[in-house]
Amino acid sequence: MFFNKFFERLINVNTAVIFLITALVIGGSSFAIYYIEPEEFGNPFNGFWWVMTSVTTVGFGDYVPDTVPGKLYGVFLYLVGIGLISIVISKIIDFMYVYNRRKELGKLVYNGREHIVIADWSKHAKIAIQEILNTEKNIEIVLIDQFEETPYHHDRLFYVRGNPVEKEVLEQANINEARAVFIFPNEITISGEYIHDPSYIDGKSLLIATSIQRHFKDIYTIVEVKERNNIHNFTHVEVDEFIVSSEMISQLAVRSAFSRGTSRIVSQLLSKRHGEDLYEIPKRPSWRTYREAYMDLLEEGATLVSDHDDLNINHKLDEHIPEDAQLFVICHEDTYHKISGKEAK
Repeated sequence: MFFNKFFERLINVNTAVIFLITALVIGGSSFAIYYIEPEEFGNPFNGFWWVMTSVTTVGFGDYVPDTVPGKLYGVFLYLVGIGLISIVISKIIDFMYVYNRRKELGKLVYNGREHIVIADWSKHAKIAIQEILNTEKNIEIVLIDQFEETPYHHDRLFYVRGNPVEKEVLEQANINEARAVFIFPNEITISGEYIHDPSYIDGKSLLIATSIQRHFKDIYTIVEVKERNNIHNFTHVEVDEFIVSSEMISQLAVRSAFSRGTSRIVSQLLSKRHGEDLYEIPKRPSWRTYREAYMDLLEEGATLVSDHDDLNINHKLDEHIPEDAQLFVICHEDTYHKISGKEAK
C-alpha cells in the first residue's frame, strides 16, 4: 500500500526531478554496494554494473552480494530502483509519443539546414516530394500547409502547420536556411466551396511568393502557375523560376501525338526512378571549349546537352566555355558520381 502511493506520487512528479532522483539512486547505490562489500565488487564501476543489471532485471550474476547488509541493500534496490527505472522508461516513451505526435500536427520548429521547403499540399507537391526523396538520400523536406496533421508520412519529411504567408510560419520552417522553396498552386475554398479559377489560385501563390521575398530575399524560389498570363503579376517579386503546368502537359501531349514515346522519354529524364537522368556537373579547368567538354564526357559515358537553359551545344562546340557555365549532362547515376568526383551513396 505504501509503495503504491509512493510510486503514484512519483509518476506525477516533474520529469526532470524523476530523472535526477533516479540518477542519484543509481549513482549512490553504486558507491554504497562497493562500500558495503569492497572485496566482492572491487571498485564503484562494478557496483554500477551490478546496480544496472539489477534494476533492469537482467541479472547476469557476475557480481552477487555475500553479506547480510549487502543482500538487504539489494532488496531495497529491487523495491525502489526497479520502480524508478520503470517510471523513467515510461516517461521516455511518453516523450517520444508526444514528440512524434507534435511533429505530425506540425507544431515543432524545424532546425535543419539545406532543406527543401514546399508551400501548400497538392498532387503536384506529392509527386515533387517523392522525386526529391528519390533524388538525394540525405535531403530533408519541410511541408507547409493548414491540415490538422501531415498529409504525407516519411522520415525525412517535416510538417509545419500554418499559413505560408505568415512570417512566423516561414521561420518555423527555417526557410532562411533552406536550399530552395517550391510554391505549388492549390485549389482554394471560399465558404466551403472550391474555387477553380486560375487567377484566384495563382493569386494565392503570388501572395506566398511576395511574403517569402519580403522577409527572406535570398531564397531560391520556384513557382508553379496555372496560366502563363498570370506570370506578369509576379514582376515585382524576385521569383527565380516559373513552371506553367498546363502548358507543359499540353505541349507534351502534342509531342507524343506526333512522335510516339516522347512522354516516356521526358518522364525518364526528369525522374530518378528510370534509367539515365539529367544532372548538373561542374566545369573542369582543362575544358576551354564545349567540344573538349563534349568529347571528354562522351568517352566517360555522358552526353553534354546544355549550358544553363541553352540547348544549342552542338552549334557552338568551338566556342569558349564561360566561367559561370552551368553544364547539364544525360548519364547513369554511377557515371555522374564519377564525373563529379563524388562517391555513390
